[in-house]
Amino acid sequence: PEIPAIDQAYSKLSNSITVEWTAVPGATSYLLTAQDGESFIETIVINSPGTVTGLKAATLYKITIRSINSGGRSLPSPSKKAKTVLAAPILSVSSPSYDSIVVSWGAVYMAVGFSVSIMRSDGLGSMMKENTTHTSLVFTSLDPGTLYTIKAHAWNVNGIPGDDFTYNQITSPHAPSDVQVAFGSGTLRATVSWIPTEGTLNYSVTASSGASKLNCSTSSTFCTLSSLQCGSEYSIYVVANNGAGSSKPTDAVSLKTVPCAPGSIKIEEDSPGKLSVSWANVDRGDYYVVFVKSDDGLEVHCNTSHTQCHFQSDCGFTYFISVFAYNKAGQSPLGDVFNYTTAPCCPSDFYPVFVSSDTVEIVWSPVRGAEMYETKAVDGVGVVLCNDTATICILSALQCNTQYNITVYSYSEIRGSNTSCISKYVATAPCSPEIKNISQDDLSIISVHWQANNDEAIYTVTARGEAGVRHCTSSGNSCSITDLPCGSVFSISALAITTAGQSLPSYSVPLETAPCCPNDLTVTQVMQSITNISWSVGAGAKTYITILESPKGPAKCHTLQNHCLLGCITCGTNYTVSLKVISETGLASDCTYQDYSSSACCPSGVKLYRLGNNGIRIYWRASAGLIKYSTDLYGSKGNFTCTPTSGLSYCDVTEIPCGDVYTVVVSPVPEKGSKLTFCPKKIYS
Repeated sequence: PEIPAIDQAYSKLSNSITVEWTAVPGATSYLLTAQDGESFIETIVINSPGTVTGLKAATLYKITIRSINSGGRSLPSPSKKAKTVLAAPILSVSSPSYDSIVVSWGAVYMAVGFSVSIMRSDGLGSMMKENTTHTSLVFTSLDPGTLYTIKAHAWNVNGIPGDDFTYNQITSPHAPSDVQVAFGSGTLRATVSWIPTEGTLNYSVTASSGASKLNCSTSSTFCTLSSLQCGSEYSIYVVANNGAGSSKPTDAVSLKTVPCAPGSIKIEEDSPGKLSVSWANVDRGDYYVVFVKSDDGLEVHCNTSHTQCHFQSDCGFTYFISVFAYNKAGQSPLGDVFNYTTAPCCPSDFYPVFVSSDTVEIVWSPVRGAEMYETKAVDGVGVVLCNDTATICILSALQCNTQYNITVYSYSEIRGSNTSCISKYVATAPCSPEIKNISQDDLSIISVHWQANNDEAIYTVTARGEAGVRHCTSSGNSCSITDLPCGSVFSISALAITTAGQSLPSYSVPLETAPCCPNDLTVTQVMQSITNISWSVGAGAKTYITILESPKGPAKCHTLQNHCLLGCITCGTNYTVSLKVISETGLASDCTYQDYSSSACCPSGVKLYRLGNNGIRIYWRASAGLIKYSTDLYGSKGNFTCTPTSGLSYCDVTEIPCGDVYTVVVSPVPEKGSKLTFCPKKIYS
């Protein structure tokens, strides 16, 4: 396109130059160039006017322009010179007081003077303007806590102004007024309030007492100072703050705090039931109140101007004690709360619920203040102790038949034992007797002897077995048990009884009574020289010894059975019958029965003589003495008996059938019982 022509070039800002030109037909854009010596800055714009930016302030530039289309760029236009305006001064602004603002800045290149104006940002009031060749100004008579807008620019020797610099600054606030202080005695806190001032962002409150200072800040019109020191006097002042700084402090307000809690507190129990509380005097304390609260909730107090108070106390209580000091500001803070625990009460209703030879069980009701109990048993020789938290104690390993002095002491960890508790006497049960000897006075009577080692004791001996229980009682060292059945096993034990109780039984001693004699005994002659003896079973018997004894000699049999066959029996002889019954352990009972006579002897030399066809004479040789015999014939055609008178040694049997075979037996006739069947037989045809 054609070369454009610059109409004018000028600078309104220190970093740019604006160029105006006449548009060239066919041009789609333009290239602006600002050259400063060897350096240049180019900018493409669409139409006029166009601005080249990024330039240096107060600098002369050569300005050219080229037109551009799709065919390319035109040649540069004839140049024009233009100079950028001065840079704006960089302001530093502060408000040293509530009615003044100080403005300062650094030197500006090519500047010969400066213009600074100030006015309220809200538009109220008039604007103040100052021209100066200096680099600072002070504006006074301003409103406190008010936001002001400040503008400043520099000008060159031609009076052309440079860039503007705008700054907003608030003036410092005025000090608050009508400062009030409200003290909270229970919390050692003070609330400070005041009338607010204009333009204040927040307020700072300072309380000073010597080297101690407390601060609080707030945006409201009150502030709370915490952690004030008791027994102190504070000077309190308030400062208003905003972005410009702080106001002058208000006039100080004096505050006296409550006294500190009394220290060096001592609690003493002058005597049982009397407590004394003392403490050290505190600064700024007008009088004192002591509160004493027991753990059951009851509270008493003492009001005094002195440093000591006295109170009544009871056993087993924990007393919580606090001391407060007072002045016009109020009550001192809560100091240490002391507790004093009096000695626990003594158990007075203890009694034994179980007494044995070596053990006593003691119970009692709980008492106030006791954490543990100690039970002590003293017998003059030794001491037995029992410690437990329960209201029961079992004293073991005691001596039997001994009187103990027993005391139950209450104990608390803080106060220890209450040693003023009363004691009671308790006797243990008697000692177990020791059986020394058991003698059998009769089959059913025994005497038991023991060692008597108790005072005023009654002894009971018991025989216990399957056959039942038997007793005997004595205050000495022996007694007899009667009616013991034979053939029985008993366990014999003894125990002692006194007013204190009953001993343990002695060690048992086994006792076996002799076996019982059989009630029935039967002697049966089986053969001429053999006898069968049988008897009923005897209780407790294991074996039996049967004895038949005569001047001609004894016959004996030892057996486990209840019958026995005895041989070598002499016929026609009187025997004494005895039975020895023996138990499994060797105990024996000698049993005697009615005498027994063996049968007469069978005749010898039996001979048969014929008496015709129908008769027979039987002849025998009789034993010594008058013995009556019986002759029996047994045949198929009949049985026949012949019994001669005593002293005869033959017998005739007649009228017997002929042609038969007979068995002939001659036997003595017993006085009682059936015929004898064991005598020899003869055959007669």
